Amino acid sequence: FLFMPSPAMASSLWMCRLCMRGWRSTLNSIERLNFTSWRQTSSSNVAVKKETTRRKDEAEPVDERKSFYMLQEERQEQAERSVLISCSHKITEKRFLNYLSRHGDINTFFFYESFGVYAVVEFSKKESVASLQDGASIPSIEHEATVPFKSRLLSLKLNNPVDQSGSQPSVQCLPQSPVPISELIQKLSKADSIDQQLYTLTDTYELTEESIRLRFLVCSLLKDIAAAYFPECTVRPFGSTVNQFGKLGCDLDMFLDLDAISGRNLKKTAGAFSLEYQMKRVSSERAATQSILSVIGKCIEQFGPGCVGVQKILNARCPLVRFAHQPSGFQCDLTANNRIALKSSELLYLYGSLDRRVRALVFSVRCWARVHGITSSIPGAWLTNFSLTVMVLFFLQKRNSPVIPTLDRLKELAGPMDKVTIEGNDCTFVSNLSKINVPENTETLEHLLQEFFEFYANFAFGRLSINIRKGKEQNKPDASPLHIQNPFEPSLNVSKNVNQTQLERFVELAKESSWILAQGESRSPSRTGDQAWGLAALLLPSVSQPGKSRKRRKREPASERIKSLLESLKTNKLHGKT
Repeated sequence: FLFMPSPAMASSLWMCRLCMRGWRSTLNSIERLNFTSWRQTSSSNVAVKKETTRRKDEAEPVDERKSFYMLQEERQEQAERSVLISCSHKITEKRFLNYLSRHGDINTFFFYESFGVYAVVEFSKKESVASLQDGASIPSIEHEATVPFKSRLLSLKLNNPVDQSGSQPSVQCLPQSPVPISELIQKLSKADSIDQQLYTLTDTYELTEESIRLRFLVCSLLKDIAAAYFPECTVRPFGSTVNQFGKLGCDLDMFLDLDAISGRNLKKTAGAFSLEYQMKRVSSERAATQSILSVIGKCIEQFGPGCVGVQKILNARCPLVRFAHQPSGFQCDLTANNRIALKSSELLYLYGSLDRRVRALVFSVRCWARVHGITSSIPGAWLTNFSLTVMVLFFLQKRNSPVIPTLDRLKELAGPMDKVTIEGNDCTFVSNLSKINVPENTETLEHLLQEFFEFYANFAFGRLSINIRKGKEQNKPDASPLHIQNPFEPSLNVSKNVNQTQLERFVELAKESSWILAQGESRSPSRTGDQAWGLAALLLPSVSQPGKSRKRRKREPASERIKSLLESLKTNKLHGKT
């Protein structure tokens, strides 16, 4: 029997709780109730109770000023209370909630598609996950054998499919991949300004709350595998998943963190005896990393449900295990103790939190680069997203009134708790965003975008390198076509892979894009809203592709496509006047 208070009693209790929490909590509570209004409410008493609890907890507003590590810890704790469930397309949300809520209160849940329908379910307590697992059975297969590894990846089976046939599925699957470029161009063409276009592109392409939760859950599932050998280990995501510049569908980069295992640098107690673990000894830290990843990679391949195409790339500069996680749809790279990469992610997170224009400019430049083949998901001589992001940050540091501070300035603001040295490299910078005061820069995104292309169209790549630690150009230390100093490992060039041909393509396209944005006709929307203009025009196919001779490109200030576009804009403008 489930006691349900009367409406009057519930109202009184609610008001008392609001009074106790105070006015600020009242506003937060109202935001929580409104945040998930799109979700269908279940009809049964149990489902209503669980749904109400889920809505209140799910809608916790994300504090953009929250420190990087505080946010990561919260995400990891959420993932520990979550499960990933493969579902039949015939299920209804109401019955799904009714069944799972027997094991405890549900904070949040959502559905998505990847080789079938899946649900991510976060319980209020970790004990609920254990209860759910206790009620799950190991499948029996007539002509095959199963590896009895119990993970938090489960399948929900219909015991009586006939009884479900009359039910109308009510599952709403959320998108986990970006919209096609043609659809994006149409969307941008309807915007009122170039600034709005850049913000619209960011909102369209950025990782959703659900995608981030799923990524942390996948890391947590892999930690369960690694914990068989290293019980106190953690698998942490880094890169695009956590640095605020991730695009829907991007790869999941993560590392096996063994530094938190207890017993390191433990002070010896007074007395006649002390104990220490006996351990396997290897020749170097790199050899230890390779051995660890080799074993974990084998476990993922043999025991990890849904993990396919496992490759152990152990001789790379940074050894890794690469595989596809089919239930989530993510391509995954797992490294070990990659703490410098995590500090780089934290630095980008900090820069993206200081000014909303930073993320909008990075997302737009990255999209522009991918459309024109300047970047690629396939390793090669192209610019990487990280290199391109550092180039945007450097440009923003170089403004007369800087949009963001240099890394050296962030180091000056660091407190005692911020001091970090990793493998002999000083990785210190302030983590408290409230300590950072940046001179006010009021430039529009439209102006910054055009200036970015102008800046690099005329940059002396032949003799100068890019350094966001100093915020100024330096003489190149080597003959690489493009030299971008690693922020935390100064001896490394993060763009060493880029060849001269790809750099020239980038410069040529930067010149063309700067010219487009300088034309008055291409900076205003058409009356019909169906003509690509502004940022949308930059995303149209270009003739500045490999195979065109340099001599021909120099004779053409812009492509024939752009000339045709401007003529069309002029014609539309004349027709509008008449």
